[in-house]
Amino acid sequence: MTSEDDRGRLSGDQRAAMLAAMRRGSPPAARPRETAPPRGNWDTSFVSLPGYRSMTTHLVAGEMLGIANPFHRLHESRSGAHATIDGRDCLNFASYDYLGLNGHPQVTEAVAAAAAEWGTSVSASRLTAGERPAHRALEHEIAALYDADAALVFVSGHATNVSAIAALIGPKDLIVHDALAHNSIVVGAETSRGQRRLYPHNDLDALERLLEANRHKFERCLIVTEGLFSMDGDGPDLARLVEIKERWGAWLMVDEAHALGVLGATGRGIAEHAGVDPRRVDIWMGTLSKTLVGCGGYIAGATALIDYLKFHAPGMVYSVGMPVPLAVASLTALRLMRAEPERVARLQAVARRFLERARAAGLDVGESWGHAVVPVVVGDSIRTVVLADRLFARGVNAFPIIPPGVPERSARLRFFLSAAHTDDDVDRAVAMVAEELGRLVEEGVSVTALSAMLK
Repeated sequence: MTSEDDRGRLSGDQRAAMLAAMRRGSPPAARPRETAPPRGNWDTSFVSLPGYRSMTTHLVAGEMLGIANPFHRLHESRSGAHATIDGRDCLNFASYDYLGLNGHPQVTEAVAAAAAEWGTSVSASRLTAGERPAHRALEHEIAALYDADAALVFVSGHATNVSAIAALIGPKDLIVHDALAHNSIVVGAETSRGQRRLYPHNDLDALERLLEANRHKFERCLIVTEGLFSMDGDGPDLARLVEIKERWGAWLMVDEAHALGVLGATGRGIAEHAGVDPRRVDIWMGTLSKTLVGCGGYIAGATALIDYLKFHAPGMVYSVGMPVPLAVASLTALRLMRAEPERVARLQAVARRFLERARAAGLDVGESWGHAVVPVVVGDSIRTVVLADRLFARGVNAFPIIPPGVPERSARLRFFLSAAHTDDDVDRAVAMVAEELGRLVEEGVSVTALSAMLK
């Protein structure tokens, strides 16, 4: 995309410096300043950080291909099925407002009233500053979704996984998770003092073999998966996972971040979708930022689990509590989801239509179930970013996901579907993706082609 002020682009001098630095194998030099000579040969520049070179390489690659930086674009309106981004009205597939509740009048009215009464902060952790009625009401209704004893809401979704896993797993314990699990699960496992093992994506035979070889070496074992995987749009065989965890004496934790409001006839998630008693899953985790249009995360399960996390999860004990307006936003959205199941049905119909149209157009949608998250796998990273840029120029916002966000050679555009999308939105988007991807293949745009340009 081009604009009058070239927002998001590098200056000519910046681009030249980056290109020169890439060719000589070092980052651009920082602006010199007068300092005392160092006592040792220490590199204190931020440009020496391992990820900096990769970042600048991507920026230069985009400049050479004539595309603007797709990251951190300025949204100038509420983002849902449509959005105004950098002054452009777009059909938006980069928002996980799955049920179209962001900005719903009942939600905004409830938030405004809560802010007027309670302010915008609880001012300290819930452990020290106490709780508010909205916290307990939200937790009670989340617990009811899973027929669980209790629930606990955290101010950050990412920190929910990190804190809960780190608090539960010790040095004599084992944590086993799907190889494509979300970063928050990986960081939680790495932060814990336990031993971490991975099994190939949704390969439960491999999980069984892993447990057979390792379970006896550890006191406790935690198996972690997702109800709906955010990069691939598929999910696990929950019934078999429950059987496995019961046979091997393990806890099972399911991340419902993208499954709540999406799977099951009434949006209760993977348990409803699979016809599994939710009480057979030990730990339910989810986020409040998607279907529930707020911010934060939750854990639901046994009373002892929740009581333990209240006093031992770092993201609970040492973090400020959730602002009341956010708790009220998610509570109101949850009640709307339960009162209006037609929103779930509409979302499922929209996503199914996208999946079917994309397959008919010859697009690679991987193993997606066609529930809210549908990837279009391109493979080549440069081609994926250029495709996203060309679609944006035509008024379609779909975010490119490239390594390390996904495995090598599996770069893709990720489409988040919403109950607010129309059939025409879906049909136009799929048609444009197929057209532009076909052109890129004909033009030979690829990583290999760009490498030749950089030499």
